Amino acid sequence: MINPTLRWAELEARYGREAFRGLSYHRALEMFAALWAEAGALGAASGADWEEDLAADRAVARAVNGLPPAA
Repeated sequence: MINPTLRWAELEARYGREAFRGLSYHRALEMFAALWAEAGALGAASGADWEEDLAADRAVARAVNGLPPAA
């Protein structure tokens, strides 16, 4: 995780508005269902220890944000 700046938040908001502007509710629901099915196929909701899976991501985030390794 990177600490977001105001400029980054504005960029994400603008992208979301522009990228999904013409998306209908039905199409959005289809996309959500497809992503949910893909996550299930990958075993994302298997009940595995998700905190252990995030350990490497958190270590990178600490390094990127200039925090010590044990923070």
